Amino acid sequence: MKPSIELKSVNSFGINACAYELHRADSVSVLCDLWQQAIAKQYPVLLLGSGSNVLFTDNFHGSVILNRIKGIDIQETADSWHIYAGAGENWHQFIEFLLNKSIYGLENLALIPGCVGSAPIQNIGAYGMELKNVCEYVDIVQLDNGEVSRLSTVECEFGYRDSIFKHQYRDNYAIIGVGFKLSKIWTPILAYGDLSQLDRTTITPQKVFNTICATRRSKLPDPEQLGNAGSFFKNPIVSATIAKNIRQDFPNCPQFFQANGHVKLAAGWLIDMCGLKGYQLGGAAVHIHQALVLINQDSATGMDIVNLAAIIRKKVFQRFSVLLEPEVRFMGINGEIDSVECIS
Repeated sequence: MKPSIELKSVNSFGINACAYELHRADSVSVLCDLWQQAIAKQYPVLLLGSGSNVLFTDNFHGSVILNRIKGIDIQETADSWHIYAGAGENWHQFIEFLLNKSIYGLENLALIPGCVGSAPIQNIGAYGMELKNVCEYVDIVQLDNGEVSRLSTVECEFGYRDSIFKHQYRDNYAIIGVGFKLSKIWTPILAYGDLSQLDRTTITPQKVFNTICATRRSKLPDPEQLGNAGSFFKNPIVSATIAKNIRQDFPNCPQFFQANGHVKLAAGWLIDMCGLKGYQLGGAAVHIHQALVLINQDSATGMDIVNLAAIIRKKVFQRFSVLLEPEVRFMGINGEIDSVECIS
């Protein structure tokens, strides 16, 4: 049987992939029922939020379930806000909702595409902040029996764009909600990008939010207009020795020193230095303004994006001896596949 249900509208790359089935789950019970029905048919299952961090490399020979579990609950203690958000809530709209209630602390993560439930999987981060800094717990459900569990921040095993949800809790589990703890004493994080130019004496959460939104909109294409998944590659973390060697040849190379002595490099800068902005392969291209973003320029296939990513990885390695790894998750016929292996 050939997959015939179109997935173009549920992946931000706008790839013309198809699946056997496409369903929407508005509750935990419906989510479990749909998963169990697909398993009974011996279909692989793909759970999606907004589809903003996936690349379909082929048609999906199974059932796609959109997690649309909603709801926001706010509790407070003397010094903190404790917020629970359903996995299907839109991430950016969630931040706006809190801002309007004078609850601050998530502004640095504004305009990151996706849903709340996807945020812990990637341990999303931007402008000097990561989800793990504000996550109190994550609620998950075991899909074959409906058993709900709560994982603490430590149990989530957050790493750089990584978590336990990419490993141990990947196949038979789904995130259904996330708990956040935000201090009532707001401390701005202004070390990165345009934020470093802001006046600390007059800074407000709304100014941070507005600055980040303006910066992202000026550099990143709107997926509604030009298919993309945001930052395609992770920023590589290298040894201090490798970073020093690069800095000797490229004094203006952005470098961010880590607590463990390693150094984070800017993947977009590395790609840009290889002269790849605007480079096109098939229907895929490197965005002309932000080299870290790969775009669906002209009815690209998933393999157009894969092949372009492979060229980028090769050229960056040839020039800097640094291997880039995709941040985007690759989906093949039966589910997630090794993205690094695909572009090596």
